[in-house]
Amino acid sequence: MKIGVIGGGQLGRMLALAGTPLGMTFAFLDPAPDACAAALGEHLRADYDDKDHLRRLADEVDLVTFEFESVPAETVAFLSQFVPVYPSAESLRIARDRWFEKSMFRELGIPTPEFADIQSQADLDAAAAAIGLPAVLKTRTLGYDGKGQKVLRTAADVAGAFAELGSVPCILEGFVPFSGEVSLVAVRGRDGETAFYPLVHNSHEAGILRLSVASSNHPLQQLAEDYVGRVLAKLDYVGVLAFEFFEVDGGLKANEIAPRVHNSGHWTIEGAECSQFENHLRAVAGLPLGSTAKLGESAMLNFIGSVPAVDKVIAIEDCHLHHYGKAFKAGRKVGHATLRCPDRATLDRQITAVESLIERG
Repeated sequence: MKIGVIGGGQLGRMLALAGTPLGMTFAFLDPAPDACAAALGEHLRADYDDKDHLRRLADEVDLVTFEFESVPAETVAFLSQFVPVYPSAESLRIARDRWFEKSMFRELGIPTPEFADIQSQADLDAAAAAIGLPAVLKTRTLGYDGKGQKVLRTAADVAGAFAELGSVPCILEGFVPFSGEVSLVAVRGRDGETAFYPLVHNSHEAGILRLSVASSNHPLQQLAEDYVGRVLAKLDYVGVLAFEFFEVDGGLKANEIAPRVHNSGHWTIEGAECSQFENHLRAVAGLPLGSTAKLGESAMLNFIGSVPAVDKVIAIEDCHLHHYGKAFKAGRKVGHATLRCPDRATLDRQITAVESLIERG
């Protein structure tokens, strides 16, 4: 089976690494000349709205998926005329737009921060007065890793903020005094079979995920599965979906969903019976889903900007290095380390060991 992937970054690369043992081959459509997934399949270098190359991709593969939600929903809809595409264009349309996303959560009874649609500075002024400060102004689309957003703490922050974010459609969200950030990675097959990985505790710096630690018997696991299950059913979703939550007063409030394999699920490569990448491919290909059970205690640490010396990383016991083959650049995810340990005390020690390498640069 040949899989077409829109996007050729590290997520596409790890999909191919997971699918190759299953006898799958890959073609990636990505405009970047140095797309890091290209080493693992055919690289069609073209823009995401290039219909000639999209049609060529559709003619070459058995089905198409995508590795990030900045792909236009129109691209998926176009491809769907010629080849199966999972997740669907409708899933992408909702997940890539924070207003549609939050509105769906409200419709499904999933708690969210207060939010308002912002189309102008006047809208922002009125919403800030109604919701109150602090609040977070975010572009409705194309924001990731802390980009496309601004925290508004004072009236001075509100003034001119709409223009500062490009005078594009935005959403204002009330600030959530959360005690923690968690995410749930789920997978749903073509036949509706659904599986959930353990909730993951996430730590961010400057809007970029730095550390994810898989939980054991988290008290909010069932609640999170309920919320995510509502979204999967509503969208008739196929593939892996990640749902990020804030922990608030013993419950959960929705932050956002990602209609794809997710950074906070990278620990599953070594830390689960079947990784999120293999399970995504199983789902979109109509194959039985694999077990999401944890193997020991696991965590993932991102390497941002550069990867520490390989010999130092792999010298750490229980540590698995994933180098993306990307050029080093400040603020860019260029690799990660996965830890799988027999117990939590060992995991904590090994996290500290990896973090010390990152700090030394």
